[in-house]
Amino acid sequence: MGGKRVEIPTGFQPNQCDKRSTVGSDDDDRISRLSDDILVYILSLLSLKESARTSLLSTRWRNLWKHTPSLNFDAESVLDKIEKNCSKPGLLKSERIKYVKWVNSVIQSHESLTLQEFRIHFKLNKSFRKAITRWVEFAFSRHVQRLELDLENGNTHFHYCVPDELLIRSCSTTSKLPPGSNSVHRTLVGFKSLRALSLKSVGVSNGAIELLLDNSPQLEQLIVDHLVKISKLEICGSSSPMLKDVEITDCHSLESVKLSLPRLTTLTFSHSKGLVLENVPMLVNVTAGSEDDAISMAHVFYVLSFCISQLQTLCLKLFYNVVFAVHGVENDELCELPQMPKLKKLVIDYWAKGYESLIKLAALVNASPYLEEFDLQYRWFKHPMEDREVKDAVRIPHHHLKVFKFCGYYGRASDGELLGYILENCVTLEKIIIDPQDKETARNSAKQKLAPQVAQHIDLVIL
Repeated sequence: MGGKRVEIPTGFQPNQCDKRSTVGSDDDDRISRLSDDILVYILSLLSLKESARTSLLSTRWRNLWKHTPSLNFDAESVLDKIEKNCSKPGLLKSERIKYVKWVNSVIQSHESLTLQEFRIHFKLNKSFRKAITRWVEFAFSRHVQRLELDLENGNTHFHYCVPDELLIRSCSTTSKLPPGSNSVHRTLVGFKSLRALSLKSVGVSNGAIELLLDNSPQLEQLIVDHLVKISKLEICGSSSPMLKDVEITDCHSLESVKLSLPRLTTLTFSHSKGLVLENVPMLVNVTAGSEDDAISMAHVFYVLSFCISQLQTLCLKLFYNVVFAVHGVENDELCELPQMPKLKKLVIDYWAKGYESLIKLAALVNASPYLEEFDLQYRWFKHPMEDREVKDAVRIPHHHLKVFKFCGYYGRASDGELLGYILENCVTLEKIIIDPQDKETARNSAKQKLAPQVAQHIDLVIL
């Protein structure tokens, strides 16, 4: 297994299954000689439907799948079918009913006392709120470690909303007082097993998310995407001492986010408005988006100013009208760049409107003197029909960049300008990877235009 640690689900009782019966011959069938807990682990590596099919093999296998610690209700192939047949309005409705029946059937049969993973991924709305609520309650009752609820619902008015009372019930246990007392004592125990939580296209109130975080002391990863109802999110180390990875994207109802997490290492956010970072000494990986204006991008760097000097990986989504201030590259000082002395990898997702110059991206390279890898993903809002002359490369030597990857290369002037800068200035460059936009035309262009310019010691890879 490549050295991977095997986690055997707690609560599994091997004697619940018949160890004596085998799939084939006792002498020849090596798999049948394995213990039940090892077989359950092997089943956990299969998809849920594949795991359930093994119940047909023999009487011994009949109940093994019911103890798998991972319940991943992934229906990607069905979602693809719905996407391709969007003109058939009844298809989504019928597939929703099938999906709900599938999940209900599995959780009614499942026998493991604990869950490592519980994942729901389908286009469901609030019409199925009773079923979804039962599923979430089931997961919490099995001390789930990783919970993902992705309902892929584009219409926010029909989002399923996690009931506050569900979370209150799930983080409380009821126990009777000593004999002779008629009272009931409620003890807050929290979601103590929860290590990863992902909520996408659902609704959750400020109070509900606060209750979750305050009672999840082992939480290491939090992902929230397209949430509704929530307007404020404040996470601090006292309530989430183990939290290392936070992703907050497209939560348009959020007005303010404050993060004060000593162990946070990775942060992803799509909007910087209202975001405040405090006490994040271990933050080294950031993925940031912005609106399509330079002011928004400048605010991203303002938010990151508290930790910019410690970042090792930075991924940015940029738009055509963002201009960086750097001596000798652009005169229009709309976005002043800070120095990033520890940055090793830079990823730019760039959306262009035409064949404007990409040389301004060199400012990000120059602001990162120890950068080793630069990955550019180049896209267009509208494919331009005209080209222009290539400008001469700016001479600002860089002494550490080793790898440059250009996804979306088309062979036009803007492509050549940036590649000219890289070849002219990056004196330790070892490899250039070109992933063309148009495979045939752009690949031929890369071979004709780039190959003669690239020094022999540089490995040129054209995908």
